[in-house]
Amino acid sequence: MKLLFDENLWRKLVVRLAQLYPDSIHVAQAGLLESPDREIWEFAKAGGFVIVSTDTDLYELATTTGPPPKVV
Repeated sequence: MKLLFDENLWRKLVVRLAQLYPDSIHVAQAGLLESPDREIWEFAKAGGFVIVSTDTDLYELATTTGPPPKVV
């Protein structure tokens, strides 16, 4: 499973979880800092990522649009 960590999460999570989720990245690594939620959504969908966020907007997008991608 590949995780895409949203900008509201610590960037070092990628390093800390690298052995469990080796292909995971932070939105900063993808050049998506301050990008609209929909753009992050489309990036995750195209790359096969699960979005990890505390942003309620992404949760709402997940409930209205449905997967993929999944949002945690």
